[in-house]
Amino acid sequence: MKLTHHGAHEGVTGSCHQLTWQRGKSLLVDCGIFQGSEALKHPDPEIEFSIDGIECMLLTHVHVDHVGRVPYLLSAGFDKPVYCSGPTARLLPLVMEDSLKIGFTRSRNLINKFLKHIGKQLRPLSYHQWHTIHRDSGGEVRIRLRPAGHVLGSTIFEVELPSGERVVFSGDVGTGSDPLLRKPSSPERADLLVLESTYGDKFHESSDDRQRTLETVLRRTLHDKGVTIIPAFSLGRTQALLYEMNGIFQRVQESEGRTLMKQVDVIVDSPLASRFTELYDEMQEYWGIEAQRVLRTDDQPLVFENLTTVGGHREHRDILDYLEERRLPAIVIAGSGMCTGGRVVNYLKRFIGTPSTDIVFVGYQASGTPGNYISRGSEWVRLDGRKYDIAADIHRINGYSAHGDQNDLIEFVRSMDEAPKQIRLVHGEYQPKQTFAEKLSELGYHII
Repeated sequence: MKLTHHGAHEGVTGSCHQLTWQRGKSLLVDCGIFQGSEALKHPDPEIEFSIDGIECMLLTHVHVDHVGRVPYLLSAGFDKPVYCSGPTARLLPLVMEDSLKIGFTRSRNLINKFLKHIGKQLRPLSYHQWHTIHRDSGGEVRIRLRPAGHVLGSTIFEVELPSGERVVFSGDVGTGSDPLLRKPSSPERADLLVLESTYGDKFHESSDDRQRTLETVLRRTLHDKGVTIIPAFSLGRTQALLYEMNGIFQRVQESEGRTLMKQVDVIVDSPLASRFTELYDEMQEYWGIEAQRVLRTDDQPLVFENLTTVGGHREHRDILDYLEERRLPAIVIAGSGMCTGGRVVNYLKRFIGTPSTDIVFVGYQASGTPGNYISRGSEWVRLDGRKYDIAADIHRINGYSAHGDQNDLIEFVRSMDEAPKQIRLVHGEYQPKQTFAEKLSELGYHII
């Protein structure tokens, strides 16, 4: 057994791991794009490793740092099965179409050709069942999928090799507190656990604390009639925010005895996020227990009366002008989550220099991104080559992170029936990974 990393071993992005179980036979786990400062070290997304002998690929989930290099992998000639969960198979075409337009091609014919190609390779599988993915004279390779609680469809993969050894790929492990997601499910055992470590040195706010913090910011927006900008990832974070905003607005309306329909605008300015939200709504059977309970009384917890979704670019420009001219309270959720591009940048340019503006970060901000500079309290930021002074109030709500913190990750390991024989930490910057490795070692686990 040999494990080779083609990304996310010395950093957070570009996840891509190759597991070889015998000479000339291997599988690939994810094939993501590099982001932030890591993209400067890896400017060429072309596949630099040999694909000979790779029998299949396992996709843990559809965030671009895990699937963004898939178009390049297919261009290199990869035509083997791609195993994933049912929701991942449904969400992947949207992610791929967006990625292709940004970094590969804008040709509709080429995009359709690629989507048709990847559609033939996808093999969606059910959770909690063993599936044979390779069989020859040397034996068989089986996989089992478990919920990871990171985004809808996110998966922990157990891989059982012909030798009987089990290798577990955690993918990105969630906090277990997102009501829209099933909690992470720990495997029984692992000869080798490949474990993410993004927040291996951090401790998140509780779900109650995060809601209170968000409610405080939203009430301030209502009071000072400012604009609150939330740079959010289109998949996962946006849907979690909408779900909890719905509950917050209900509480505010009950406490104040008035409707908020004409008091505040909630704007989702991301066509991709809106399409993801529609798919989330269509896949309610995969939601978590809390959300399933809410569905009994609210059949549309992701949609509320003062919610507006923005479509085309012209409508986007009109919304910007409207907010600037009318000075009405508004909450804007827009991509990209790290402020590296997309429509959120235009909102920042317009409102980041205004004291009544609030900017709320609810996710990881990779080193070198504008989101990282803003979130750490810088006095200015460079957007599209121009320097902008920051007068807005900056808030960070780590409780909305889709990644588990140190406690969540340790609980994931401890919940295994048998302690893993070896743990390889990936998907973490140097300090979080070192801190987490030391903590796991103190607990008696063997880190390699």
